[in-house]
Amino acid sequence: MATTPELIHGYIKAGLECTHLEVQGDGQHFEAIIVSPAFAGKRLIQRHQLVYAALGDRMREEIHALSMKTLTPEEYQG
Repeated sequence: MATTPELIHGYIKAGLECTHLEVQGDGQHFEAIIVSPAFAGKRLIQRHQLVYAALGDRMREEIHALSMKTLTPEEYQG
């Protein structure tokens, strides 16, 4: 089964508290805007690690490329 933006959205939403989440992609390459209070006080790499943890093995097996913007709710409101 092909990976879709909707599937990735569901995987992230199930594993990470998000106040806003957008996922776009073409089946191979995906882009996500992820807004979560869990990112507060975390560096960029730590934020990405939280998303990778939510995706689990799917990041290696199903998702070939995922570009992320990871923001706290305060940063998103900007």
